[in-house]
Amino acid sequence: MNIPFLSFDATNDAFREEAFATFGRFFESKWYVLGEMTRQFEADYASFNRVKNAVGISNGLDALQIALRILDIGSGDEVIVPSNTYIASALAVSYVGATPIFVEPDIHTYNIDPQKIEAAISPQTKAIMPVHLYGQACVMDEIMAIAKKHGLKIVEDNAQAHGAEFKGVITGSFGQLNATSFYPSKNLGALGEAGAITTNDDELAYKVRVMRNYGSQQRYYNEVKGFNARIDELQAGLLSVKLKHLEHWTAERRRIASWYMEELANCPNLVLPKIAGGATHVYHLFVIRTKSRDALQQHLQSEGIGTVIHYPVPPHLQEAYADLGHKKGDFPIAEEIAETILSLPLYIGMSREQVAYVGRSVRSFFSQS
Repeated sequence: MNIPFLSFDATNDAFREEAFATFGRFFESKWYVLGEMTRQFEADYASFNRVKNAVGISNGLDALQIALRILDIGSGDEVIVPSNTYIASALAVSYVGATPIFVEPDIHTYNIDPQKIEAAISPQTKAIMPVHLYGQACVMDEIMAIAKKHGLKIVEDNAQAHGAEFKGVITGSFGQLNATSFYPSKNLGALGEAGAITTNDDELAYKVRVMRNYGSQQRYYNEVKGFNARIDELQAGLLSVKLKHLEHWTAERRRIASWYMEELANCPNLVLPKIAGGATHVYHLFVIRTKSRDALQQHLQSEGIGTVIHYPVPPHLQEAYADLGHKKGDFPIAEEIAETILSLPLYIGMSREQVAYVGRSVRSFFSQS
């Protein structure tokens, strides 16, 4: 078999006709920026995410940094960020002039460990950024309690967890402002770049709308020094169409993940995903861990199976953050994850037979080693 890491075939087939019809409406509307499609998607996504407001943004990184700016986080401030995350989480903090303070994850769930947060809080700490990594919700009750105790803001990075919940509350609705990405590979993915900020605070939502549009609510009248960070009108229209399929697609992702769990149960020297109590997982990624990661990846490639390492270098060891002075060994849990993690193929339309083939290939590797 030839099994790619990711395929858009089934998702594109599911909304092909609606997509072309949406483009037709977009084209004929002759209104290509911040039009009716944007307004409709913002209403649709706010309803899905159980918040009062969703504001379409150009991409997830812009959404994160705008959220931080709106909360008056800047030079001299610190924001707690997990040491195991995609670099965008830290970059957003840097872009506003603040300093990312890394906190280790739980080795079992890969999300930030609430038990380690308080030790990282200083007088300069202004916010905590929980990242719902790989699709699993963080342990938000403990994080929210810490934030309340210390008077800190919460900005969720919800780019990988559309629809995940913690104790019945959906991710992207806990913080004062929360950011997400609709990059094409996400569970809810655009056909290009797109993102959003979600909030239950009407005043903050107003500020976000102004900030994303050159600092202007009324054309040519600028209230603040803003950005051109508007969601693309066509992408908003396409996302509204895809959003109608998301619940079904999430159920399918969970079903595929359950097949993997069956296929790989009791496989020696292999760590499978674990879910924290009270959390749900939407399986943006299905990640396994093994000390033989590189050899396993090569073996699977020889079997026609695509895999990806998310992520091979943690943010504190990236050259971009050499100025923070971190060295190897400073965050050993994040480093261990980076050295051992491997994401297996998981996409809409993947069959039971394909998952079984991946499972057999993984088991055969360990039986030979």
